[in-house]
Amino acid sequence: MEAGRLLAEVCLGGHGRVEFTPPIAGLPGERGVLVESLAPIAACMASQYAGWQITGEKYFAMGSGPMRALSAREALFEKLGVRETADQAIGVLETRKYPTEAVWRDVAAKCGVAPERLTLLVAPTASVAGNVQIVARSLETALHKMLELGFDPAAVRSGRGVAPLPPVAADDMQGIGRTNDAVLYGARVTVWVTGDDAYLAEFVERVPSSASHDHGVPFAQIFARYNHDFYKIDPHLFSPARITLVNVTTGRSFSAGVFAPEVLRKSFGEHTGR
Repeated sequence: MEAGRLLAEVCLGGHGRVEFTPPIAGLPGERGVLVESLAPIAACMASQYAGWQITGEKYFAMGSGPMRALSAREALFEKLGVRETADQAIGVLETRKYPTEAVWRDVAAKCGVAPERLTLLVAPTASVAGNVQIVARSLETALHKMLELGFDPAAVRSGRGVAPLPPVAADDMQGIGRTNDAVLYGARVTVWVTGDDAYLAEFVERVPSSASHDHGVPFAQIFARYNHDFYKIDPHLFSPARITLVNVTTGRSFSAGVFAPEVLRKSFGEHTGR
C-alpha cells in the first residue's frame, strides 16, 4: 500500500501529495485515496496523466511521471506551454512487463538523458501498488476533462480529489474496470479556480461522468460493448462522479454530478447478503 502511495506521488512529479482516508461514507471500499496539489496543472497534466504510449517489439506500456515533460511529445504540451530539461528522468509504467533494453534506450533518448540516468518504476493494474496509483488520479481526470472542454489552464489554482479504493482485481482487465469505476462513480473532486460565476455555473454541469451517454454501468461492460477499444468510448465519460468548482475571486462554488454506489458494489464484487 505504501509503495502504491509513493508511486502515485512520483507520478505527480513532486507537485502533490497522496494519502489514505477512512472509508468514504455511502460508498464501498475499505478506504479512500486522497490526492491534493497546489500546482495541479504541473502535477496532473504535465506529469501524472498517462499520455505517453511507450511501445517496442512485443511491448506496450502507458507512461506517466515527470519524464513526460522532458519528452513533451504529446500535443497536450503545446496547450500547456511546458517543456523541461534535466540530466535525469523518472517515469512510471503501467504494465506487467519490464521494458526491454531497446525500449529503455528509446525512452532515454526521447527524454534527452543517458540511459543510465533514466529510472522507470513498473506496476501492473492488478497489483496492490498499481491499484493505488491509478485510483489516485481523480483530480487528474477532472482537469483533463476540463481542458478538453476548453477551460483555461491558467485559471486553475489548486485541487483535491478522493476516490474509494477497490479490492485488487484478479487480472489486469478486471483491474482496469474497477479502478476506472472508482473514479467515474465514486470520486469527489474540488478545483479552486478564477473566472466568471455565470460561466462556471454552466461549465460545471458538463464535467462529471454523468454528462456522458456511456455513464451508468460498470466500465467493464462499457469496454466490452466497444470490443475493448478505448478510442470508441465517449471521451467525456472519463471524469469524476462529482465535481465542485470554487471561484477564489467571488467565493462562490458550483457543483454537479452524482455518485453511483450500486454500480461500484457490482464492479467491486461486493456481496450484499446477510
